[in-house]
Amino acid sequence: MSFDRLSSLEAQTPSSTGYSDDPEFASLTSSLSSRLFTLTSNITQLNRQLALVGTKKDSEVVRGRVTRLLDETRAGFRDVTEGVKRAKSWEDPTAAMKYTQEKLQNQLTAAMAEFQSAQRLSAEKTRQYVAATKRQIHEQDEERYTDEGEGQQVPLVQQQVQRAALAEQSEVDFQESLIVQREEEIRDIERGITELNDIFRDLGTMVSAQGESLDIIETNIATVAQDHKAAHLELRGAAKYQKSARNRMCCLLLILAVVLTVILLAIFLG
Repeated sequence: MSFDRLSSLEAQTPSSTGYSDDPEFASLTSSLSSRLFTLTSNITQLNRQLALVGTKKDSEVVRGRVTRLLDETRAGFRDVTEGVKRAKSWEDPTAAMKYTQEKLQNQLTAAMAEFQSAQRLSAEKTRQYVAATKRQIHEQDEERYTDEGEGQQVPLVQQQVQRAALAEQSEVDFQESLIVQREEEIRDIERGITELNDIFRDLGTMVSAQGESLDIIETNIATVAQDHKAAHLELRGAAKYQKSARNRMCCLLLILAVVLTVILLAIFLG
């Protein structure tokens, strides 16, 4: 599913709560949560199929399911990662929206880590298959060479001709074609592992950038707090000065009243 199709689904997905500060954001994150749930289910199925690889229940059908799940899940992570990046870059998010952003990113990171482990396990089991098949072909060649060499000495060229004539060429060709196919699958898985590592780095860079923004905000808050504290001290100083000036004024008025009283008494008594 491409991200364009994901966007079209977003418009059809209602908010699960019935209320949201931003309906478009709620639609996007709801769709991303649904996709992440699907990817997690894919990983569970993938691990179940990988458990069969290398056992008696192993078959081309099982390996085909593994390849399909790897491809589908890898493509799904590409789309969901773009969606999470879009959600993380949403302008003016509320506190609830920020919580949803962090939750989505944590879910994405955890799911990708689980898928990365499944990819590595698939690559390892495929390498084991290739090595075992090559060893089987080599042992068959050695066995034919021994059978032909028993009882008589045959020139090397004749031995090679006889081995080629006696070999079940169709079976050898089939095994070799499987080896080529498996080696190509290993290369695809290794490319997927590298791609997922790049996504991890992108998410890490995004988190670092957001951390720097949070540090700037925290610094600004600390600066405002310091300015507020300084202003509070200045206001307290001004209030103290004003109170002191008021006390001095009261004392001055009291002295003037006493002097005026003395003068009036002197006049009336004189």
